[in-house]
Formats: sequence, C-alpha cells, structure tokens
Amino acid sequence: MNEALIFLGTTLIKLYLMVVLLRLWLQFARADFYNPFSQFVVKATQPVLAPMRRVIPAFGRFDTATVLLALLLGVLIWVLRLMLSDAPLNPLLLLVIGAVTVLKEAGLLLFWTLLIRAILSWVSQGYNPIEAVLHQLTEPMLAPIRRFLPPMGGLDFSMLVLLIGMNFINILLHNYLPFWGVV
Repeated sequence: MNEALIFLGTTLIKLYLMVVLLRLWLQFARADFYNPFSQFVVKATQPVLAPMRRVIPAFGRFDTATVLLALLLGVLIWVLRLMLSDAPLNPLLLLVIGAVTVLKEAGLLLFWTLLIRAILSWVSQGYNPIEAVLHQLTEPMLAPIRRFLPPMGGLDFSMLVLLIGMNFINILLHNYLPFWGVV
C-alpha cells in the first residue's frame, strides 16, 4: 500500500513540477504566452504562484517565486517518500536532494520536449500551436549546434547532438554527485 501511495503521490507532484518548470522555461525563452498551450501552463500554475508572487519579488527576469515553487515541489517529493517509509527527515539533505530532483526533472522535460518536437516534425501538416511553442523553447539550444553542424543531405542532426550531450552530462553527474542516481 505504501509503495502505491508513494508512486501516486510522487507522480502527481512530478507532473506538476514539470508544468512549473515549463512555465519558467516559457518565461526565460520569452515564448508566445497567447498560445493555447502556454495559456494552459499559465492557468495551471497561476493559483499557486499568484499568492507567492505577492510575497516573493522577482529579480529582473529571474522569477524567484517560480524557482522556489519548483524547489519546494522537489523537496515535497522526498518528504512524501521519507514519511511513508518512516525514515528520518534531515532538512539540509532534503534541500539538496530536492534541488537535484528539480535539475533531473528539468533535464527530463528537455528530453521529452525534444522528442515530441522531433515526432511532430515528421507528422505535422501545417501550423500546430504546441509545435510552435516547442520550437520557441528548443530553437535557442539547437541553433548554435546547427552553426557547427549544418544539415547534411536534408537531415538535421542538431537534436541528436543535443540528446547525446545531455546523456553525457547525465552520466558524468551520476558518477560525481552522490544523489544523482537516487533521484
């Protein structure tokens, strides 16, 4: 029963964490907030972020409230796991593992965004609002790769290079950060 509750709770929190990270990414990339997909992200996060923003100021373009919410969700995942397994709660350890969880989820979000964009590029037939937002989010990372590795024979390998680079960083961090493999 505890395993099922841990799975359900952490899955729901991670899904909401992905939406919060997506909002942060949309703001950072200055994506079109009038896009229907962007509107979904804003409406899903606004009830929690609106009260937080009244108390926590932003620093320029850095949205402190959204970053703090992401970190709190990362910590909440581990609080739930530890409470349901009757393990002791160490606040500093929770903060570190929560931050690592947020970083891993951000990488996972980037992976899925790239994968969905690639699949949509194969099957899309015209304008798609989700594809437009995915393009706005990922193009700043893919364009520099294309400058060094232009499309060859009509094939664009920039996404593959980025995915290989992400996997390399993931393996490297797994070897050098003790909590990376646990999360």
